[in-house]
Amino acid sequence: MKMKMKILLIGGTGTISSAISAQLQEAGHKLTLLNRGKSKELIPPGAELLCGDYHNESEMESILKGRKFDVVANFIAFKVADVQKDYRLFKDITKQYIFISSASAYQKPAVNPVITEATPLSNPYWQYSRDKIACEEWLMNRFREEGFPLTIIRPSHTYGNKSIPTAVHGRIGSWSVIKRIQEEKPILIHGDGSSLWTLTHNTDFAKGFIGLLLHPGAIGQAVHITSDENLSWTQIYEIIARKLEVTLNPCYVPSNVLAKLGTEAGYDFEGGLLGDKSVTAIFDNTKLKRLVPGFCATKRFDQGVSEAIDFIFNNPKYQMEDPEFDAFCDMVFRKMENL
Repeated sequence: MKMKMKILLIGGTGTISSAISAQLQEAGHKLTLLNRGKSKELIPPGAELLCGDYHNESEMESILKGRKFDVVANFIAFKVADVQKDYRLFKDITKQYIFISSASAYQKPAVNPVITEATPLSNPYWQYSRDKIACEEWLMNRFREEGFPLTIIRPSHTYGNKSIPTAVHGRIGSWSVIKRIQEEKPILIHGDGSSLWTLTHNTDFAKGFIGLLLHPGAIGQAVHITSDENLSWTQIYEIIARKLEVTLNPCYVPSNVLAKLGTEAGYDFEGGLLGDKSVTAIFDNTKLKRLVPGFCATKRFDQGVSEAIDFIFNNPKYQMEDPEFDAFCDMVFRKMENL
């Protein structure tokens, strides 16, 4: 019988962490979630909820007093100050601390499109990624100098039923892009649509993540968890259009032009495009598979996105109109037509 673990997830209701929470609870582990309690419907039955403000250290000290965990994983740490606080809070009460970093931290522009954990970390385009790199460096120093039981996990583009992966979208999600595809309006695709991208379903990510919990070989290591399926952005949008039973109407825009036009319209596309999605990203998962024998991402993108589209079309609360972004798309299309 496998050992049951006491696990604390900080966050625990997001796209990635909700799938992990569900699988941990199903496996019978003692699961505790720490968050503001605003998404209680996403907490698996039987899991413990600690409600509090993660950014208030004194409040966290009070909530955590007398508690110990086998694993603590933080899904909402973005700045060095966040992980410094975590170090103070958890260094004596957990056997493994997991920092959720980002595959966007890998070197941009890429020297080699095939990415391993040894690929340098450098992203001059995106402050978010640079902050994650700084967090990794600070934590790794704590491991080297004091033996802090650290594991770094770098997700790439991970999605679930409530999110449709798109390269660019408005401020309130991707529904406006899906609606444009359905209505056969021009769809903005960066570059010529040929750069390869890796999309990972959250249930597959969760399998790899759980396999690393309390793994001695994962301590002091950074590991990315992704699918092995690589698709061009044109293929990604064509798969979505096929599910919607329409013909894709692509409008190809150079990435730097799209980022510039986005900035002029008040959108921040530079980091997500120039610092991430415009660059071919193929992940070598050898390290993960060595640590978690038998790991395999089994949800193909056409299967996963089909389920997500069905879910969103059956749940109107996720169908949020965005006329501002729709107008932006039309404006860019007109500019490209006139070139």
